[in-house]
Amino acid sequence: MKINWGTAIVIAFAGFISFIMYFVISMSTNKKFDHDLVTEDYYQQELKYQEDINKVKNSKKLSENISWSKTDQGVLLSFPEDLNINDIKGKVFLYRPSNKQLDFEITISLSNHNLLIPDNRLLDGRWNIKVDWSYKTDKFMYKKGFNY
Repeated sequence: MKINWGTAIVIAFAGFISFIMYFVISMSTNKKFDHDLVTEDYYQQELKYQEDINKVKNSKKLSENISWSKTDQGVLLSFPEDLNINDIKGKVFLYRPSNKQLDFEITISLSNHNLLIPDNRLLDGRWNIKVDWSYKTDKFMYKKGFNY
């Protein structure tokens, strides 16, 4: 049986469509290719981005910014010494790019100018830290990526 060129074109189109549908279905159902957004409310966060830029600019105007160091007990965040610790409010958010189940948030409560993030909450690997804090009426933000 001989196939004419019209039938060959239809077979080629059907083969191509089948090939594309196979990859679409396998990519959408395979958990290996399941990638989430950074945050669940990504678009609302994007609308507040200019506010975050202003907070980062404010933090650069400080005499000293937040610093961090790795200790045996965990990660130690040091707030500026010239600020009254009773007026510092905010949250610390730790984001693990490789696994969103490890993300967590801590409310800032200081007894001295240091805040300890316990070692048992942190696994070895890449972390992004975001400290969204305020001092009296001024708002600040500190962002840093680090390997623990």
